[in-house]
Order: sequence, then structure tokens, then C-alpha cells
Amino acid sequence: MAFRAPPLNGFYCRRNPMVFFRAFASVVSPPSKAVVYERHGPPDEVTRVIDLPPVELKEHDICVKMLAAPINPSDINRIEGVYPVRPPVPAIGGYEGVGEIQALGSAVRGLSLGDWVIPSPPSFGTWQTYIVKEESVWHKIDKDVPMEFSATVTVNPLTALRMLEDFVKLVPGDAIVQNGATSIVGQCIIQLARIRGIRSINIIRDRVGSEEAKEKLKGLGADEVFTESQLEVKNVKDLLGVLPEPALGFNCVGGNPASLVLKFLRQGGTMVTYGGMAKKPITVSTSSFIFKDLALRGFWLQKLMSTENAKDCRVMIDYLLSLVCDGSFKYELEMVPFKDFNVALDRALGKLGSHPKQVIKF
Repeated sequence: MAFRAPPLNGFYCRRNPMVFFRAFASVVSPPSKAVVYERHGPPDEVTRVIDLPPVELKEHDICVKMLAAPINPSDINRIEGVYPVRPPVPAIGGYEGVGEIQALGSAVRGLSLGDWVIPSPPSFGTWQTYIVKEESVWHKIDKDVPMEFSATVTVNPLTALRMLEDFVKLVPGDAIVQNGATSIVGQCIIQLARIRGIRSINIIRDRVGSEEAKEKLKGLGADEVFTESQLEVKNVKDLLGVLPEPALGFNCVGGNPASLVLKFLRQGGTMVTYGGMAKKPITVSTSSFIFKDLALRGFWLQKLMSTENAKDCRVMIDYLLSLVCDGSFKYELEMVPFKDFNVALDRALGKLGSHPKQVIKF
């Protein structure tokens, strides 16, 4: 049952005003189930679901019943112990998600029972059924947004938005190019570019179903979609047709796919690297620097995830969720019940073939 801590100046009972108890009675969360790991290693080997005891709420605390939380690549890397920022073990997995307020500390004033909230900045430990943290950690969101999008807005869509805005001043009619276009970030970049009147050239892997993937991306607003093998030509810019040479490129793969992004860029263009799925270095020709004056930049959302930046990030999050509500912004997700967490984890690890991003529903 959802409840608020009693006031400090009297006796109180929410269910029955004829039944009284002392006002200083403590408020505790329900028992919780959580995905924990006690050492770093392969996620499917080191994680397990355990029961956690109730937690007593302090006066500024909020108890949130989690509704949904995704399995992101960075979550997997944290469990493996290879991500630059990770919680000390033992730890609870997960970094973003959405929940409903279940109980409030006596001094909480800005939020109410039943509100939907997300941790902003995101915080460790979202793979559990109940979370108790201070009010300042939580950001209230519109309950009309489907929970799977609310649960996933903070990492991938915010990355796409910041990269489009932080490096090159784009105007309607400009173009961008990206590899890894079928990723969640890639899908978000296509749609946010379209909304701004920016054209997009997109590169995907050669694989079974690539033609279907092309059509899906074009349905989101992609102007051109090429497989990597289609770009094995002397001059890729001959494929642009009426599209302008891109001013900005995004790389999340590395290796040859990164070189393909560079080939498209115009004089003085910028490539932003935000991932390295191929685990191969980026090779840049000397002429790209000298004669084209290309710039290489890096982006890591974690650098922006601080209390000082929370206000600005929350404004952007609300904007992204408003786009979801009006139907102009979406991406492919797969909801999985919490009881089937191991199945979702195997899918996220690629052990069960290709699947959309996995989102745990509690």
C-alpha cells in the first residue's frame, strides 16, 4: 500500500482515522528483489536475484516501486568491470529506469504518491523492485508516456540529442552521416535530425535482413541507408545525389566503418565517436587532416551526468518525452517480465540471436 510518513505534530492513520498511532512511527519500504553481482565477470555467470530487507525512509527519502529498466551495453560493461565508472561490488545492476512513488519521507514536498519518476542524473541500482533514495535524485515525468520509453530516455536518446547540438551548429538543409544506424542512438539521431530539417546518411552492417533494416530506418526518416559493402567504391560522395556533404558524422563502431564516415564528411567536417562496438582503432589518413581539415571528437554522456547539470538534462528529457507523446519519436524495444531476467540478459548478450534492446518490466 502506498503511504506517506505521518506528520510530526500529532497522530495519524491513513486507512482509518479512528485508529491512531504515534506520529514518530517509522516508514519502511516493502521487501525488494534485486539483481546483484558480488564480483566482476561475465554477466550471465556473476549475477543473481536475491531478496533485500525493507529500508527505513529518512525524512527526505522517497520509496519508488520500479516499473521498468533497460539492459544497456554500459550496464553489461559495468558488471564485467571494464567500464570507466562503476559501483564498488557487491552491487545492484542497472543505471536508468522509471518507477512510481510508493512512500514519502515526512519532509518531502515536491513530489506526491503515485507520481512517475526517473533517476536524474541516472544512478546505480535500478534492477530492483523497490528503491529508496533522496527526493533530489528523482525527476517527475508525464505518466502518459509509455513506461518503456520513460525507462530508456536518459541514456540513448539524450546522447543523440546532445551530440546533435554540442559539436556543430547545424541548420535546416545540412546533412549528417553515421554508422551503427540501427542502434537506439542511431534511430534517435535519424528522427531528431528529421525534426530539425537535417538530412541523414546512414551506414549499417551487411547481414541477413539488411534490406528490411533499411526500410525501417527510412520509415523513421532516414534519407539514405547504405550497407558497408555498398560503400566499397572509389568515391562514396558520388552516392549522395542531391544531398549535401555532411558537416557532422557519428561513429559508434570503429575500424573500417569509422573510415566510411570520414569519407563522407565535407571540408572542415567533424566526426564524433561515442562507442567502439568493433573494438578496433580508428585509422585516419594524413590527407584527411591536412587537406580536409577534419576534426575528431569524443562524446561520453557520463561527463554530463552530474548534479550541477541535472536541471539542463531534465529539460532535454522532458522535450524528448514530449516527442514520444506526440508520436514523432520512437525506437525499437522489447519488454520482458522481471521473472525472465536471465532470458533478457542472454538476449542482451547476443546469445539468442538478434533482439531489440531489452527492457525489464517489474
